[in-house]
Order: sequence, then structure tokens, then C-alpha cells
Amino acid sequence: QVQVGESGGGLVQPGGSLRLSCTASGSIFSITSTAWYRQVPGKQRELVATVTSSGYTNYADVTKGRFTISRDNAKNTVYLQMNSLKPEDTAVYYCTANTLTDQYWGQGIQVTVSS
Repeated sequence: QVQVGESGGGLVQPGGSLRLSCTASGSIFSITSTAWYRQVPGKQRELVATVTSSGYTNYADVTKGRFTISRDNAKNTVYLQMNSLKPEDTAVYYCTANTLTDQYWGQGIQVTVSS
């Protein structure tokens, strides 16, 4: 079992920055990748970015160039640095820790981009 928790959300003005953190605990040795998703009410959840255990990263087109995913293995933490935020980035952001057989979700954290 893996437990996942997110932090760092909040309210930011358009053009601003936020850094989300995702910390995993439990059977962390089994994690093969970590991903960030986001969801707006009434819309499907969408993948934002992924980082594998070997450090390979992948981004959704709408966030490429503005968001950066990174990992600190010593802290069992994955970060999502979000720059040049837009109102359309407003959503609940979820972190997932993925193993070969399971996907573990955090509780989600609100990010609101508004003036």
C-alpha cells in the first residue's frame, strides 16, 4: 500500500506561480511513476504531468513550457512547479503514485487562479 498526500495549493493571480508537493509513504519502493492530474467540476479529469522512477518526464500540451515536474527521492516527494498560471488552470489537482499493478490517489488540492 502507498499513501499519497498533496500540499501547496491556494489562490494566485493570473501570471503567478505555485508549487505543489506530493509526498508518498508506505511501500514507496514499488512506485514506478508519479503523476499529477487535475479536474474541473463537470469535466473529465486530465493528466497534467508524469515523472517515472528513472526521471523521465512527460507533460500535457496545455501545460508544456509552463509547468515542471520534479522529484526529490530523499524526501519521497514530487513537485509540480506551475508558472505563468492562467484562470483556466483553476482546478482540483490530484497526485497519483503508480505501481505495476495499482494507482494510488491523493485527496486532491484546490488551485484557484483569479484576480
